[in-house]
Amino acid sequence: MENLRAMEDRRSVAAAGYDQTILAGDGWMHDLLPGQVLRIVDVEGNQAVDTLFYSTEDPADHYSAVGTITRQGSLYLTTGSVLVAESGRELLKITADTCGRHDTIGGACSAQSNTVRYAHDTLPMHNCRDTFMLMLSERSSFSKRDLAPNVNFFMNVPVTPEGGLTFEDGISGPGRYVELTALAPVTVLISNCPQLNNPCNGYNPTPARVLIWDGNGETGEGGEVHV
Repeated sequence: MENLRAMEDRRSVAAAGYDQTILAGDGWMHDLLPGQVLRIVDVEGNQAVDTLFYSTEDPADHYSAVGTITRQGSLYLTTGSVLVAESGRELLKITADTCGRHDTIGGACSAQSNTVRYAHDTLPMHNCRDTFMLMLSERSSFSKRDLAPNVNFFMNVPVTPEGGLTFEDGISGPGRYVELTALAPVTVLISNCPQLNNPCNGYNPTPARVLIWDGNGETGEGGEVHV
């Protein structure tokens, strides 16, 4: 598979200081300190986890998909990818990944895009844009103007040779995960995608799990894995 770069980390789950399950369709927001490690687990497989990143010190400085793609010279994210903000500041680095490839150009579903892609009667359906907005409203430092480009972890969005996008059946599986190490104070916002209308979730949205280790947490030897 093009750009596939899977890497396992044998970090102890028992040593994680934070462990939470995000139900299908729910949101989650959390601040990371530099050196902390966030693991996002695709619990049942074939789930898209839409994620936004902000500088905690300056919430207006959010993740830049264009800056990240340009810097790494690749459309997809995987082990070794450094996620940068609009200012060019390094926010996080992907340090382990048992899926191997993640999308950052497909965007997040919304009521409006659902009606265009599928049918007008999908308008009232739950969507990631609404989840992001609901979570952002919980902090006075954010407004709807801070809705920014996102990463779609575990989501399969191949780019055709002609430059088109297609939304395909997922390449992930039960228990596969991606790990990100914070390089700066970072606020992470997740919408665990409720999308029922395309194969990104296998037409059956499922839970995701998030675990966080401090920088000095127990770590085992990792290595490349076959996906």
